[in-house]
Amino acid sequence: MRFLVVLSHPLAGSFAGSIAATAKTALEKNGHSVDLLDLYTEDFDPRLSEAERRGYFDVPYNTSAVDDIVARLKAADGLILVFPQWWFNFPAILKGFFDRVFAPGIAFDHEQAGGRIIPRLTNIKSFWALTTTGSPWWVVKLYMGDPVRRLLKRGIAAFCAKDVQFRMISLHDMDRVTAKQRAAHLAKIEKAIARI
Repeated sequence: MRFLVVLSHPLAGSFAGSIAATAKTALEKNGHSVDLLDLYTEDFDPRLSEAERRGYFDVPYNTSAVDDIVARLKAADGLILVFPQWWFNFPAILKGFFDRVFAPGIAFDHEQAGGRIIPRLTNIKSFWALTTTGSPWWVVKLYMGDPVRRLLKRGIAAFCAKDVQFRMISLHDMDRVTAKQRAAHLAKIEKAIARI
């Protein structure tokens, strides 16, 4: 399989970067090919332009400003997102990736009668999120209702890809974990990805 691994962290040497590197190595070890898209290194602009928003219902929708990334997404069989959760949400650059790249005609089509959207990312069979949070698990899951997981699984993955295998692996309480716990988390990711 061909995987697009999307990294969303502004700091070189971040733990998210270590997670992305671990995922890439584990995938390649299993015979998969990997395209690593580091949104910060590649200077991705997350802002939806005025022209992009005005043309949102045009057919075809104009994706020329992000055609290179659209081509990389269309070439993939699997998608792995690597990012920290900030304020129980995506980093702004990843939200902009969804806004600009998961666009009409690419990730979905608008139903002619309106209302529903029709999935178009039929090439994506595996959709994973590898993430960290500064909050303890019980705050994320019990108090907040696990909003990022809900958005990814019930919203983006379900609305844009059919019969996709979704998985999310999170390291909670990131600000207080030890080096040993970080190493154990990377080993957990490597083991999980080895089963793909």
